[in-house]
Amino acid sequence: MKYMLMMNHAGQGPYAMMSWPQEDIRAHIAFMVSFAKKLSSTGELLAAEGLAGPDQARLVKAGADGKPITDGVFPESKEFLVGYWMVEVDSPERAHAIAAEASTAPGLGGKPMNMNIEVRQVMSGPPPEFL
Repeated sequence: MKYMLMMNHAGQGPYAMMSWPQEDIRAHIAFMVSFAKKLSSTGELLAAEGLAGPDQARLVKAGADGKPITDGVFPESKEFLVGYWMVEVDSPERAHAIAAEASTAPGLGGKPMNMNIEVRQVMSGPPPEFL
């Protein structure tokens, strides 16, 4: 089963971690790199990416003429997607365990952030009756 693990963070304009001391930023990034290597070595990691901050986000929709209409920036957002992991595991419990470990990434002062990680199964396709 494939799962997407989405790391959300409280909206505080540009990434709050950029105001952390350099050693805290390095510790956080080192954790994420090590975590990705660990998941890759078990064959569970399909993809992982970090995303640009909400200060660079835009909402886009098509106007009546089909041309893009954009809105944003949204630095005041309450919560935003910071990054994700796509994993393939044998059970939802394993996906939950991976998310819990990701949640412990070190934050300011090296303390575990215990951030929320949203876990959702990746569907393989629409139900056959809709095809």
